[in-house]
Amino acid sequence: MARSRPLRLALAVGSAMLALAGCKQADDQSDRPATSQEFPRADRPVSQLGANQFSSETKRDSVGEARTVMDLAEIAPGMTVADIGAGEGYYTVRLAERVGIGGRVLAEDIDHDALERLGQRVERDRLDNVSIKLGTEDDPKLPEHSFDRIFLVHMYHEVQEPYAFLWRMWPALKAGGQVVVVDVDRPTDQHGIDPLLLSCEFRAVGYELVAFKDAPELSGYYAQFKAAANRPQPKDIKPCRGSPAGAGNAAK
Repeated sequence: MARSRPLRLALAVGSAMLALAGCKQADDQSDRPATSQEFPRADRPVSQLGANQFSSETKRDSVGEARTVMDLAEIAPGMTVADIGAGEGYYTVRLAERVGIGGRVLAEDIDHDALERLGQRVERDRLDNVSIKLGTEDDPKLPEHSFDRIFLVHMYHEVQEPYAFLWRMWPALKAGGQVVVVDVDRPTDQHGIDPLLLSCEFRAVGYELVAFKDAPELSGYYAQFKAAANRPQPKDIKPCRGSPAGAGNAAK
């Protein structure tokens, strides 16, 4: 039976509105920085900033955390190192001592107040080989071809825009430079990340895994990456599935 004209018109308008709503939903990136919108959205939650399972630097030193990580990363005098998510400077000051007067440490964070406190500490301790830089949630703002090692310790799960962040970090490595990650194998909204998902996200942006170690003494694991031969264009990055069942798999 033929539909009446008012009914056909109502159906047509309803279909158009649904299509428009779907298009708007698909294109809505208002919750993301404009500088991230050419990159895929991460298919996983992130942890809130600032939580740390260790109550003090003394406690962290009591289990040899920094010494263990620096030994695994083969930190030596004269190296140039970036400490991303430096916070109050636990790793910054220990890296500064390890690389010595011939080396350099760049401490980066997105928390302006934390960097103010770290700056006071650097001045007080006269750490002349340390510089401080304010980054953003999707760009660590590192100079190109500058670092032997880049440290991401118990912080990667807090990165809101991992593909943009890692992509912009890639050029900062020197030839032979590597990225060091310490994290915990648990969901990303519980201050950790599945190591398979971690490797997938790094691989998607142009890195290769070169070392991995379960490390109970670090209350987690240690991973080390190098820059691959090529870095994909943002539009060619395939995001990884962030669910437990799909961790480590690139989305089709």
